[in-house]
Amino acid sequence: MLSLVTGASSGIGLQYATQLARDYKSDLLLVSNQEQELQQVAKDLADSYGVKTIARYADLSKPDAAEILHDWVVENGYMVDVLVNNAGVFFFNPYCETSMKRIELMLNLHMITVAKLTRLFGDDMIKRELTAEEQNQRICGCKRKKGYILNMSSMSAWMAMPGIQTYNATKAFIYNFSKSLWYELKPQGVNITVMAPGAVDTALFGLAPNLRKLAVNLTVSIPPEKLVKRALKDVFKGKKADTPGVINWLSTPLLKHTPDWLLFLAMKYLAKYQK
Repeated sequence: MLSLVTGASSGIGLQYATQLARDYKSDLLLVSNQEQELQQVAKDLADSYGVKTIARYADLSKPDAAEILHDWVVENGYMVDVLVNNAGVFFFNPYCETSMKRIELMLNLHMITVAKLTRLFGDDMIKRELTAEEQNQRICGCKRKKGYILNMSSMSAWMAMPGIQTYNATKAFIYNFSKSLWYELKPQGVNITVMAPGAVDTALFGLAPNLRKLAVNLTVSIPPEKLVKRALKDVFKGKKADTPGVINWLSTPLLKHTPDWLLFLAMKYLAKYQK
């Protein structure tokens, strides 16, 4: 099994690569725009888990990045079994103070590239014929499929949040795009799953350790390792979509009805994080 993971040199992408190698013994095609870090990650994972790793530097924010990557994969004779569209960027900024270059980067990376990679590799998966041995294989207790696609959205897909307006919109695209494709791809032997987590337990927001621990205990925040473990089980079991955390799941319908006064209060809080 060969898994292609984008944004694989750090963060959640590194977790996906690590768990696919460690827990599923999958060979890895690791893609990132951090070339030196990517080479080291590929070496470390190969040494640690005895899987084949391929490092491929690519700037996936380029409009034709998906076609270039797919052409390279085909030319080298690789067959991708698992596609993890994880690469992404995040920043707080008033929209009219954000450069056009930064806006285009996010739109391309989160929507254009994800849509194209899903189209190109999804078509390869549909056309694939499993061998008799592969047909008898089971992953997470389920019969093996022709292919698996995992896309990363966010709870912010339901939020009207100033400062991250472009991020929210792109994550909403990923969520609805993936759920719609689940119906198209499932009858053709391909599983596609979209994850929409809330906060992930990292140092991004600068919270004190005790507050981070409280958020995790309340299931408002989730450790990266736990998120990835759950996401991989979801995709191999054919789940359509998932939002980890009971509180997050229950609060999702309320997010679209957030009162204006609370959003203006959030604007003042978020201003300190704007870059």
